[in-house]
Amino acid sequence: MAMLTDRLIRYIFLSCLLVSFLVMFSCKQEQKELTGYKYTNALINETSPYLLQHAHNPVDWRPWSQEALEEARESNKLVLVSIGYSSCHWCHVMEEETFEDEAIAKMMNENFVNIKVDREERPDVDHIYMTALQLLKGSGGWPLNVIILPNGKPIYGGTYHTKEQWYQVLTEVSNKYKEDPEKANEYADMVANGIAEVNIIKPNDDFENLNSGVIGESVENWRPYWDLEWGGNLGTQKFMLPANLSFQLDYALLTANDSVLAHVKNTIDKMALGGIYDHIGGGFFRYSTDSRWKVPHFEKMLYDNAQLISLYSKAYKVFREPIYKDIVMGTIAFLEREMKNPEGGYYAALDADSEGEEGKYYVWNQEELKSALKGEYELFSSYFQLNPSDVWENGNYVLFKSMDDQDFKEKNKVSIPDLEQKKTDWNRVLLKTRQKRIRPNTDDKIITSWNALLISGFVDAYTSFGNKEFLNRAEGIYEFISENSYNKNQLVHSYKKGGKAMEGFLEDYAFLTSATLKLYGITMKSKYLRFAQVLNQKVETEFNDPSSGMFLYNKGDELITKIIKTDDGVLPSPNAIMADNLFTLGHISYDVKAINRAKTMLSSMVPLLRDNADSYSVWNSLFLKVAYSYFEIAIVGENASSLIQELNGMYIPNLLIVGSASESNLPLFKNRYVEGETFVYVCQDSACKFPVTTIKDALAQLQNF
Repeated sequence: MAMLTDRLIRYIFLSCLLVSFLVMFSCKQEQKELTGYKYTNALINETSPYLLQHAHNPVDWRPWSQEALEEARESNKLVLVSIGYSSCHWCHVMEEETFEDEAIAKMMNENFVNIKVDREERPDVDHIYMTALQLLKGSGGWPLNVIILPNGKPIYGGTYHTKEQWYQVLTEVSNKYKEDPEKANEYADMVANGIAEVNIIKPNDDFENLNSGVIGESVENWRPYWDLEWGGNLGTQKFMLPANLSFQLDYALLTANDSVLAHVKNTIDKMALGGIYDHIGGGFFRYSTDSRWKVPHFEKMLYDNAQLISLYSKAYKVFREPIYKDIVMGTIAFLEREMKNPEGGYYAALDADSEGEEGKYYVWNQEELKSALKGEYELFSSYFQLNPSDVWENGNYVLFKSMDDQDFKEKNKVSIPDLEQKKTDWNRVLLKTRQKRIRPNTDDKIITSWNALLISGFVDAYTSFGNKEFLNRAEGIYEFISENSYNKNQLVHSYKKGGKAMEGFLEDYAFLTSATLKLYGITMKSKYLRFAQVLNQKVETEFNDPSSGMFLYNKGDELITKIIKTDDGVLPSPNAIMADNLFTLGHISYDVKAINRAKTMLSSMVPLLRDNADSYSVWNSLFLKVAYSYFEIAIVGENASSLIQELNGMYIPNLLIVGSASESNLPLFKNRYVEGETFVYVCQDSACKFPVTTIKDALAQLQNF
């Protein structure tokens, strides 16, 4: 009986072992069948969509880290750093052609430590090596591919390479380094010194240069580079650059310069008509591949659309053109439909490609349009200029307009109400048709600085159009950031549930401070002012760079040089935004020290913005506040909110609007609250006119101050 029991136990044990093996084998087989990937590298543990796109390359990628650089040091290998972002078309192309090639990967793995960087997660790393590339080649772009020494100093930089070019570059650089490492180190030191010099700013507190003559000179030096036919700057490709247009609009209004005003209006009109705007789904693409805003590069970025909501809202106040309102409403509808996280923040970007083709989701051929629109096709084709000469690629059209609705109405004998209804019907039908296609991928990172720009965009849309929902959305983003991207008095740069929290950069603090001040100005809620003051103090304490008088881009010192980001690109300069924040906070609190800090920062930039206005427009916007009259309007009393809304419905440059519905110790409000009354105080440099009770009277005081 005992023997039988032992045999039974052994049988059961062996049976269980066999079952376990079969289950384990089955699971492994099932996993392999599910994944279908031959290779998996360290990027599989990341949450960045861009890094995850490369997680199954045969290249032994790893994320940026000091450990990876230390490994290169110990193995005496060069480091290959490849930087891109998820919606970058040429990044996809280079991955498919080159980084998925096993022979190339073998060469890379044997000779280099290979690092992949998402430029949107690590803009500091991107900035350092983009500066290097511009020094080495005179231009830049993505994918950004640099070869660096283990100490981080670069010896080679380039962008997209074909497979053959890449293999040749890797071979030559690797061989030269092995043959003469000392020479490579000397060259790397030279490049690193050049990067450091780019980030040197000499402090200057000579306020004599902060006058209208200098800013006028800056604009006149810029003017020859304007495209007076198609708008924007001259060039074969065009970026929209809202900061440039916002400054030009303010300058034109303050100086009564009709030619500058005409250039701004022409630019925003041409952008609104062009293919760079998605006429079916709303929202703007990243840039135009031609000089006429006709054929875009089909990425959609949150930062572009956020800033363009602000620009077109502001332009609507000035020009009252219905198309500007349509643009704002269409862009907001796009963001709500396609870019909003259910928790409240907004995603970073939509890819340019779908099904491996750039723009496939957005373009149309004639047959598709005829099938969807039926009897409406002829009028639609006239409205969007569907001529054989305007075919883009493979028989497809990019939708754009060559005339505004008023001109089209007159030419085609269609009333504006009828045209509006037809446009609504066309968009509904084609959007429904388009949604059946395979959609471009979404980069679902929620970037603090970009969401801050959208807070400002929603506030500006609210002031222009009075839709309370826009203000609710602005406050909703603020709450999302407070709950998910702000912890222990620190901002994180990019949020994704389950993702790694990267410390916030200067742009996160600067843009969010600016956005929060806008919320304070329109809502009068003191929590927004307090938060802006906390963020501002954090920057002054942790990002301050005494040697330049500016602020560092990041708090750490792991990179080869410090970064002082002063120029605008597709994003505003964070130092310029910080200077503007200091200027605004100084006027709210009568803090002369903060105002003078802003002026000192601005003074240091005068030599650069005099000759390069297109790269320093945010500084020039601050310059306008210093060189021309700047006013504060403080509205105090129970009806302050409605008067603030009335005043904000107009656009007046160089004007700070704040209010309080109750007693307040802020200098602008102190001892000015009277129960049952509402008074408007028009002030300049802490000197105020006698209070009035209507916006009409306040505007009269402004004109006769």
